[in-house]
Amino acid sequence: MSDNQRHSEAASASLITDPIEEARRESENAVAQFDRVLDLIDDVVRGDRPFRLRPSMMLDLHRVAMDGLSLYAGTYRPGDVKISESKHVTPTAAAVAGLVEEMCDYVMEQFSEATALHLCAYVMWRLNWIHPFPDGNGRTSRALSYFVLCAKLGYRLPGSETIPEQIAANKAPYYNALEAADESEKAGKLDLSSLEQLLDRQLAAQLLSAYKDASDPGIIQTGERKLH
Repeated sequence: MSDNQRHSEAASASLITDPIEEARRESENAVAQFDRVLDLIDDVVRGDRPFRLRPSMMLDLHRVAMDGLSLYAGTYRPGDVKISESKHVTPTAAAVAGLVEEMCDYVMEQFSEATALHLCAYVMWRLNWIHPFPDGNGRTSRALSYFVLCAKLGYRLPGSETIPEQIAANKAPYYNALEAADESEKAGKLDLSSLEQLLDRQLAAQLLSAYKDASDPGIIQTGERKLH
């Protein structure tokens, strides 16, 4: 599956018609979304608030990612949506809010017992499965799942190659893992092992990048960080 596949097909068009300006706005929003995720992680790490996954967090992350790009930034899709090059049939728009609540409930119910990688994989897959927005579902799922991963661990993960950044650089394995989970769910027994294994490798790569940075006397962290 190529990086150009598995895109939302909805009636909502971008608010920006110039492709260069659209790309610039997407880049700016990506930086802002990364900062917002770090703020959420720090709130949990500092103990400013106990961890609780809420639909409002997801909506806020989507609003930041799609600000100036979509009329529906930070709100659920008003109609049905299809995913190109995917066999998955998304839920109706009327079912979205309830399914998002169930996703958050699952994380909270499993938070004490489940591994950080499982919770991360579940949120990443389930949000894509629900597809609550006309556009920006993937970037929001990766941002929210990364927050859940760090919240479960209780600290910001080090490394200059974050899991979401690795996915953005090569989406094919990510798409394949989502499709595998979709097919298992359709068969009646959810299996997130492909996605968990992908995230396991990417977590190792992220931590290795931190080690390499720490071992390089000439390292100077430059550039803006993004989650997508």
